[in-house]
Amino acid sequence: MSVKTRANKQSGATIKDVASAAGVSAMTVSRVLNAEPNVRPATRERVQAAIRDLNYRPNLSARNLARANAYFIGLLYDNPSAGYISELLIGALNRCRASGYHLVLESCGAAGEDWASQIAAMLQTSNFDGIIMPPPVCDLPEVLDAVTAAGIPYVRISPDTDPDRAPCILTDDRAAARRMTEYLIALGHTRIGFILGPEAHGASRERQAGFLEGLQAHGLTADPALIVPGAFTYRSGLDAAETLLSLPTRPTAIFASNDDMAVAVIALAHKHALDVPRDLTVVGFDDTQTATAIWPQLTTVRQPISDMSSAAIDLLASHLDGDTEAGARHEIRSEIIIRDSSAAPAV
Repeated sequence: MSVKTRANKQSGATIKDVASAAGVSAMTVSRVLNAEPNVRPATRERVQAAIRDLNYRPNLSARNLARANAYFIGLLYDNPSAGYISELLIGALNRCRASGYHLVLESCGAAGEDWASQIAAMLQTSNFDGIIMPPPVCDLPEVLDAVTAAGIPYVRISPDTDPDRAPCILTDDRAAARRMTEYLIALGHTRIGFILGPEAHGASRERQAGFLEGLQAHGLTADPALIVPGAFTYRSGLDAAETLLSLPTRPTAIFASNDDMAVAVIALAHKHALDVPRDLTVVGFDDTQTATAIWPQLTTVRQPISDMSSAAIDLLASHLDGDTEAGARHEIRSEIIIRDSSAAPAV
């Protein structure tokens, strides 16, 4: 290749030329140029090969232009757990900041309102390129129908129903709850209380199913008196704990199906002059910030909430970029985090 030809290529190639040669969008090329992590390895290699072949040299104005065309992503939420929402927003905001996207938060309001009209009216005045929906919004048919009718791509986080309807991020609620139950049994607990989440919430049903599977796997029969309702809120955790600790034979361990309720159990145990974990083991689910703000610190299932929202942003961006290699379903595994609130039952 002559020096003249090389010079022409260097001065003439644009980011769109690279995108066309690699078969991706200009946004994907921009992410590769900025060394952002949310690009599939095979896609990154194609873009880098196109950059080399075209002898493309980005300049500052081109990068600024790419960022000026960043996506506007809406996050629709309605969840009673402040801890869950906090972790969710941390992941989404951090990923959008790193990628140059704009995140807009939309609360869907209280149950009982006209969801379809509310969402449809909001979408008419928005300029969303895509939408992220965590539970329970991601399982409301009227909301899904409204977003579909608006023609806006979306990604669901932990859907309970029809997971093939749209790209989604999943976690192993049932398997994780079973592992936590088996951990308690391995400590020696056989009388285990369980606090449910909202009945309509898919994660609540999955966690209860995992709890029951864990008991059954070890030949234990579930005592209906030990399974009490909750609502994923601190207040409901206090009420549930009062019910369980007032039983003639109280449980030696309580598994609350989220951290907000588990923290409430510890608070009520202190009120009843019970030592945690000597007199009562308490475990939760989610590993939100409150799990380490309580004394003793909470043994819990670490659900990767912030990782899930980050992955949802990446998955949505990949589909908006037309990346046909981006999968439609991604699962992120949970893990048990053992801290000071769990121990073998007192003899």
